[in-house]
Amino acid sequence: MSTVSEPVSLSAPRGADAGLTPKQLADKYGLSVSGRRPGLIAYTKQLWARRHFIWAFATARLVAQYTDAKLGQLWQVVTPLLNCAVFYLVFGVILNNKDGFPKYIAWLCIGVFVFQFTQSAVQSGTRAISDNLGLIRALHFPRASLPIAFTVIQLQQLLISMVVLVVVVVATGVKPSVTWVLVIPALILQSMFNTGVALIMARIGAKTSDISQLIPFAMRAWLYMSGVMYSIQDRIDKWTPAIQWLMTVNPASVYMDLIRHALAPEIYNKHIYGEHAQKLPHHLWAMGLAWGVVLLAIGYVFFWKAEEEYGRG
Repeated sequence: MSTVSEPVSLSAPRGADAGLTPKQLADKYGLSVSGRRPGLIAYTKQLWARRHFIWAFATARLVAQYTDAKLGQLWQVVTPLLNCAVFYLVFGVILNNKDGFPKYIAWLCIGVFVFQFTQSAVQSGTRAISDNLGLIRALHFPRASLPIAFTVIQLQQLLISMVVLVVVVVATGVKPSVTWVLVIPALILQSMFNTGVALIMARIGAKTSDISQLIPFAMRAWLYMSGVMYSIQDRIDKWTPAIQWLMTVNPASVYMDLIRHALAPEIYNKHIYGEHAQKLPHHLWAMGLAWGVVLLAIGYVFFWKAEEEYGRG
C-alpha cells in the first residue's frame, strides 16, 4: 500500500540549519532586513555622504526644467516679475495700495520673490517622493535627498532671480547699504525653514497624493495673509490679540520683513513700524531663527521615521 509523501520545500533550511526560524537564521548569519531604516545619526552620515549627488541632481533638474521653452532659463526671472506686474496692477493701481506707500514697487517685488521661494519649495516637496518612484525603487539612497534637492533647486532659482531683484530695488530709488549683507543669514534661515516644511510635505504627499491638489489653495490663502501685496501691520490693530499674534509669528511674513529691511530699510517708515522707521524689531531675527531650526529638526525626524515606507506598495 503506497502512501503519498508530503511535498518537500526546496527553500526550507537543511542540515545544521534545519528547524531554525527566519529570525534565528538571520541572527546566526548576521543578516538584516533590506532597506531597514538606519539610526538617525547613521542616516545623517549617509545623507551627508550624498551631498554631491543632491547638488548634481538639483542642478540637472533645474537646467532641464526649461529645456523646451524658447526663453530657457530666463523664465526663472520672468515668472516672478510677471507676478509682480499682476499684483501691482490689481493691488497697487486698482485697489490703490501704492498711494502714500513709498517705494511700493520695491516692497512688492521683494515680497513676491521671497514668498515664491517658500511656495515653490512646499509644492515641489509635496511631489518629491510620488514623482520619483522609479528612482527610489531602482537605487538605494537616503530618501530625504529628494525633498532637500528640490529645496536646493528653488534656492538656486531665487539666487539667480536676486540679481534682477536688486536691479528693481535700486531702480526704485533705494540706495545700496551695508544692511544688504543681512540677506545672506535671512536666506539661510528661510532655506532651513523651507527644507523642514518640504520634508514634512514629502512624507504626507507620499501617503496621500491628493494633498498636492489642495496645496495651491492653501498657498494662495497663505499668500494673502502674509502681506505680500500690502502691509499687514496697519490692518491688524483692531483685531483680537490672538489673531494679531498669529499674524506676527507668520513665518512667511517674518522672512519677508527680514529681507525687506536688509535690502531697503527705508521702506520701514511710519506707515509700517511707526516712529522706529529704520529699526527692525529685534524679535524678528529670533523668530526667523526659531522657525528655521525648529521646522528643520521636526521635518527631518518626521521624514526619517517613515524611511522604510517610501516607494513601497
